[in-house]
Amino acid sequence: MRSYRVHEHGEPYTLQIDELPQLEPKAGEIVVDVKAAGINFPDVLVISGKYQLLPPLPFTPGKDFAGVVRAVGPGVVGYAPGDRIMSQIEWGAFAEQAITTPAQSFHMPDGLDFPEAAAMGLVYQTAYFALTERGQLKAGETVLIGGASGGIGLAAVQIAKGLGATVIAGVRNDVEAQVAKDSGADHIIDLSGNNLKDLIREQVYAVTDGYGADVVIDPLGDQFFAGAIRATAWCGRVVVIGFAAGEIPSVKVNYLLLKNIGVCGLQWSDYRDRTPEKVEAAQQALFQLWRKGAVKPRIMRLFDFDSACEALTLVKEGKVQGKAVVSMGRGV
Repeated sequence: MRSYRVHEHGEPYTLQIDELPQLEPKAGEIVVDVKAAGINFPDVLVISGKYQLLPPLPFTPGKDFAGVVRAVGPGVVGYAPGDRIMSQIEWGAFAEQAITTPAQSFHMPDGLDFPEAAAMGLVYQTAYFALTERGQLKAGETVLIGGASGGIGLAAVQIAKGLGATVIAGVRNDVEAQVAKDSGADHIIDLSGNNLKDLIREQVYAVTDGYGADVVIDPLGDQFFAGAIRATAWCGRVVVIGFAAGEIPSVKVNYLLLKNIGVCGLQWSDYRDRTPEKVEAAQQALFQLWRKGAVKPRIMRLFDFDSACEALTLVKEGKVQGKAVVSMGRGV
């Protein structure tokens, strides 16, 4: 079977396609024929060697996939050959076959196709936990979302709307604005300016009558964080997810005291490893939002297997609205 492999850390174009033996499951493992794999920003970091969790070289990158169970190892219950599943793993998705476990996998509901399922994994789980677990979002509150046309950002827009929130989407241009609006954003603010520390607060206050945002979802860091925390309402919550905009920001804690603001971080994989029952409940909630039409994975482009490096490069450059998904080309 074909598999992308990282032999040395570097740019996406340094990935190689290797021919590897077909996988065999060990005890507790599931081998899946991968139909589609989602591209995530952490994949770029793993390939470059800049992520917090790195496997030994050489390795197959990729954290999100959907496919059909090929074989199960001893001790696996609830999954059988032929099952349609989606899964989030630490690495190994960019291949024609992948290994997962029951704790990392979910049966796909009828009507959900493989590319959609591959696009509905890590970013939706991350956005859901950011909003509900860390941000403690309540229906009727206002959410400010940075990078609102990206993978996590757009997922957060859809989930927040599905949970009854008012959504303020931070974007950089008209194309991103339209994508956010199409997913239900109530208000759009411009993040393309140079003085975001003041501009974000001005724009958020303008659409909230000076109230601010109850919850802030920040996958960007850098200048967005400085502006967003100033736009946070009294007793607001800021959830830090990543630093896609570049610099890791710092915070003056006196500002937290003055407005009773809470700032917290989120690393989704800790929930997968420590509380798999919460991840299962979150995925079922996401499936329910999908059935209601609130969650609609947006696939900007479906790439063929040989074009995965191009997809990764576009994600690295911040040129993907929604998700880039790689098709393995076998009945997807």
